[in-house]
Amino acid sequence: MNEEITRYTVMEVSINNFKYNIEQIKKRANPNTVIMPIMKANAYGTYLNTRLDIINEFDIIGLATVDEGVELRKLGYKKDIFILNQPAISEIRKILENDLVIGMSSIEFLKEVQKQNKTMRVHLEIETGMGRTGIELEKLSNVIRDIQQKKNIKIEGIYTHLSSPDIDEEYTKKQLDIFQKAIIKDVKYIHASASNGFINYPEAQYNLVRIGMLMYGYESAEGIKEKILLKPVAKLKSAITLLKTVEEGTSISYGRTFITKRRSKIATIPIGYADGLRRCLSNKGFVVIQGKKVPIIGKICMDSFMADVTDLNEVSVGDEVWIWDNEQITLDDVAHECDTINYEILSTISSRVPRKFIN
Repeated sequence: MNEEITRYTVMEVSINNFKYNIEQIKKRANPNTVIMPIMKANAYGTYLNTRLDIINEFDIIGLATVDEGVELRKLGYKKDIFILNQPAISEIRKILENDLVIGMSSIEFLKEVQKQNKTMRVHLEIETGMGRTGIELEKLSNVIRDIQQKKNIKIEGIYTHLSSPDIDEEYTKKQLDIFQKAIIKDVKYIHASASNGFINYPEAQYNLVRIGMLMYGYESAEGIKEKILLKPVAKLKSAITLLKTVEEGTSISYGRTFITKRRSKIATIPIGYADGLRRCLSNKGFVVIQGKKVPIIGKICMDSFMADVTDLNEVSVGDEVWIWDNEQITLDDVAHECDTINYEILSTISSRVPRKFIN
């Protein structure tokens, strides 16, 4: 996505920081543990999944949807692509045509695959307490027997998903106990841990770990940064496109939710909720201009917002505006103001915001 960028609003993505994070993760991994980078949702909004030089460093990549896998094949990635979520039966043809490896937990899906003439590679997902998808332990032997009746399904892995490895040790250990009983012999990959499980339960690495948020340099849960040193890969910025001075009592933006209490200088910045800047930051969020935090005022619009820059010296059109700079304002700060998690903020910056890859 690094074609010539003409828009003020851009997400900067650091290649060097990403590589640094991978090295830190490898240092904590067991020698025989495979790192599966999770690059769903356009690599959590960073678009690092579009960099063939980056993804070719990995032998297997985790995605969420079949269409994401198809796009990665079109890009030229030839190694294993694992689809984490149970696909739809209607996607079987695309799965086979693109040689995707599927996380499978549906008996109905299994039966439809058995009608095909091609072989599909799968990882069996085990329900251990996530309450989402997965094969119950008591049904596993029957599922395996059904698979063995016809040879066009190859079991390459078995896995589960830990629901709360950051907050509930007792429950997590119960999940791992169930999973241990489900492990079958002669499969290529056995995996239970995503980022939080990887950090908090090193004994549950098995021979593959699914790493998401840690790669991008952000905490996957509170307290993680105390256990592993990471560098954030993404910064979001825009610039001032308009400045005006208004009198006391002037209303700003839709709904007149902000009225100036003094003669004020107002900056307009061309990023709005259609770009992924949350409307909940209206009248309570901040941005960084000239190294100082200034308040967002009025309702955030679809394509822009306003900030009060009265207290800045010599502010000008074209000055950089950092939505988060990972220093004065972090991604976690933005998420906290929006009562959500950093995953959601990062992954929902829209596709109309250009991504600029930097070192």
